[in-house]
Amino acid sequence: MTMPQSAVPGPAAPPDASMPRPSMMKSAPSLVTFGLSIVLLVVAVVRWPENGWAASLWLAAFLAMWVIRVPASMRVSGNRIVEARRGTSELFVLAAMFVTMMVLPLLYLSFGAFRFADYTLPAWAAVLGAVLQVPFLWLFWRSHADLGRNWSPGLEVREGHELVVRGVYARIRHPMYAALWISVLAQPLLLQNWIAGALVVPAFAALWLLRVPQEEAMMRTRFGAEYEAYAARTGRIWPS
Repeated sequence: MTMPQSAVPGPAAPPDASMPRPSMMKSAPSLVTFGLSIVLLVVAVVRWPENGWAASLWLAAFLAMWVIRVPASMRVSGNRIVEARRGTSELFVLAAMFVTMMVLPLLYLSFGAFRFADYTLPAWAAVLGAVLQVPFLWLFWRSHADLGRNWSPGLEVREGHELVVRGVYARIRHPMYAALWISVLAQPLLLQNWIAGALVVPAFAALWLLRVPQEEAMMRTRFGAEYEAYAARTGRIWPS
């Protein structure tokens, strides 16, 4: 099977030095978002005594997740993308995940936002949420390690993409999603707030329902019978 070939454009006119380049315009919002995120993180860390041990543990796991994710993103940054799907619905659910998994919790921990939406669970619920961070972080790290340069943050196929069937992928097709499901279900146990804690569950469910069928369709197109055989012997997020 051959991948779709990109059209080769003709010679482009030299860019006007007085105009901002597209890469500069795209990076500006990212830099602003990154800067604001760092500010929220710093304030949240400083306020850990007020937030309590459960919320502080969520923050520690959140930081650990990004310690795993950032190097993985850097490893694949130079891989050429040969196919990508980025529809409006994809952007919407990604934005919802960014807000519910990062922005709202950090606003809650940094400035005490949304306290009117607090709820109280039995003590064992926070303990369960704490325990769940162990399989979450291990599976999240292991998934990135096993995928290596085949990982992509979006619905993309990159040059030299391989079907990974080793490690945790030997029995589960989507272990990274399985890890995130654990994290998402633990978040409302550690952040006991309907906005900062619980909203992430429907947001991630929407992402799961939208992206997983599309990812599997792309893999079937790319790998054909090899992927069909792999799918037949593995579970989506639970070992078969």
